[in-house]
Amino acid sequence: MPDAPQQPPQDPSDGLARRARRDAEATARTVGGPPEPGDVDAEPTAEELAQARRDRQAATAKAQKSPTRNVVEWIGVIAGAVLIAVVVRTFVFQTFWIPSPSMATTLVKDDRVLVNKLSYRLHDPRRGDVIVFERPPNEQGDIKDLIKRVIGLPGERISIIDGEVRIDGRVLDEPYTHGLPTEPKVGCGLGDTTGIDTEQGFEIPPDHLFVMGDNRTNSQDGRCFGPIDEDLVVGRAFFIIWPLSKTGGL
Repeated sequence: MPDAPQQPPQDPSDGLARRARRDAEATARTVGGPPEPGDVDAEPTAEELAQARRDRQAATAKAQKSPTRNVVEWIGVIAGAVLIAVVVRTFVFQTFWIPSPSMATTLVKDDRVLVNKLSYRLHDPRRGDVIVFERPPNEQGDIKDLIKRVIGLPGERISIIDGEVRIDGRVLDEPYTHGLPTEPKVGCGLGDTTGIDTEQGFEIPPDHLFVMGDNRTNSQDGRCFGPIDEDLVVGRAFFIIWPLSKTGGL
């Protein structure tokens, strides 16, 4: 028999190369795995495109507000702001216009101050406070509210002698009068201040305050209408808001 055809000799390096390729392919399959169907980008279907258009149209319609809705919202905003302003003015703060020179030079006519209506819900009035109060029933005039400084407190005895104010016999230091003398002005009004011009002094009743203006030579105050009931007090003036050159605390 003729000899079988001889296979050409194989280079050992070819086997090594094939083995290396097989190992690499096996490694790739182990790490990455075969591609998943979802990994391949697919064209959207007609139904998906239609749904996307509907979603976009709904979002656009929601973003566009009708004129009526805009008007209603603005009315709500304005009404809320007005309500807040009314509440604040009624129960918290209020501006007050100075109608006369009785508090000069601390406050002069046409100055404007901010009044805290909550102060005396937290504590009692204190000597030296500048307060706004309703005009006492025995004081004539057209101005509804007055502004003065607290000088005497309930139960104290106040006397005015030799141009000085004394509380329970002690001379009161009053830098805000700038050296102006204080006269008792007995009989300048309908208020009872019996004894204010004596050493014994006038006793301030319970729940009452004795107030005077800083401008002692030109002030119609407690020396004329007597002590005021604490129930008449509107609040404590604590800040000058006008003129701007005087802006600051009292």
